[in-house]
Amino acid sequence: MTLIPFAWVRACSRLLGPLRRLVAHGWLRESDVDVVLKLLHPALRLNRVFALVTQRQWVADDMLELTLQANGNWRGAQPGQHLQLYLERDGVRLSRSYSLTAVQANGRVQIAIKHQAGGRVSPYLLEHLAVGDVLELGPVQGELSWPETPDAVLLLAAGSGITPLLGLLRAALAQGFSAPITLLHYVREQGQRAFAGELQALQAQYSNLQVRWSLTAATAEAGELTGRFTAEHLHSVTALPQCRVLACGPAGFVAQVQQWWQQAALPGALQVEAFTPPAFNAVEGLRAVRLGFARSHQQMQADNQRSLLELAEAQGLQPAHGCRQGICASCTCTLLSGTVRDMRSGALFSEPGQPIRLCVSAPHADLEIDL
Repeated sequence: MTLIPFAWVRACSRLLGPLRRLVAHGWLRESDVDVVLKLLHPALRLNRVFALVTQRQWVADDMLELTLQANGNWRGAQPGQHLQLYLERDGVRLSRSYSLTAVQANGRVQIAIKHQAGGRVSPYLLEHLAVGDVLELGPVQGELSWPETPDAVLLLAAGSGITPLLGLLRAALAQGFSAPITLLHYVREQGQRAFAGELQALQAQYSNLQVRWSLTAATAEAGELTGRFTAEHLHSVTALPQCRVLACGPAGFVAQVQQWWQQAALPGALQVEAFTPPAFNAVEGLRAVRLGFARSHQQMQADNQRSLLELAEAQGLQPAHGCRQGICASCTCTLLSGTVRDMRSGALFSEPGQPIRLCVSAPHADLEIDL
């Protein structure tokens, strides 16, 4: 039961300035103030961003779009970015990163969540989260953006990589972008064509938009392509010269697009974003190392082939994390001693006190981290 309606929550944020000043000068503790504010409404906080779930809509057999109304602490976002979502389950605070499929000026945003078998967050959100529930939102990040030039745009998506591209597409069409746009979405089967109804409606409404799908594990229907990404697919759906390309999907898909782009040597521009961990850049063979966790007073024998996040979890620790691909920085930790290797580039880092991201860093030699 709430003491005030949610409609008042956003307006209340402007009235909390005096309390913020008292907290800033040490007269009050923010945690104590938040306890009282939470009694008025679960989404009301002094500085933290909480949002009310206002709508659930299945957009594919395995993907749900949530509409969220943020409290007055929300500072906005841009289409194509992603935000951290925090959830507490069984006393453990979990965090995941989800792309924004729509952003409105009144603090209303939409995110799409794909079911991950065996996951700790997505199955709960899809099966149990209800309209009226409240979630905490974290920082907004991401650099994907709609091209500023009026050239043709090619959008390449695989799986849930459609989500940030859809956010950008919705905004561009609403703002009157008139150059040719081609969207090619790779999915395993028909039921995974997320937002298919909306995309077909947009294609009918906007003559400059063409939407195509390629099925990688099922028989294609009329007008659809078959198989994984190939250059031949692109030649069959769009004219490439002077085309601006945006690609999003698993790391392997993004790597294929980048390889094609380099070989094609086109005059346009390429933006990419991967949502799975990068492949390990193995420059050395398997080797045992000693890994120390200073704050936890634990040590373990590890290997140099797995990320620090995986090793910490194998030791029973629960470090904060989100995207597991080096983007959201939720798993940032301090290197106290030793050397780590960036799993993406193979670069070595050994400066004490340096921040490292656990999900994309592997031990290169014996080391200790502040965890």
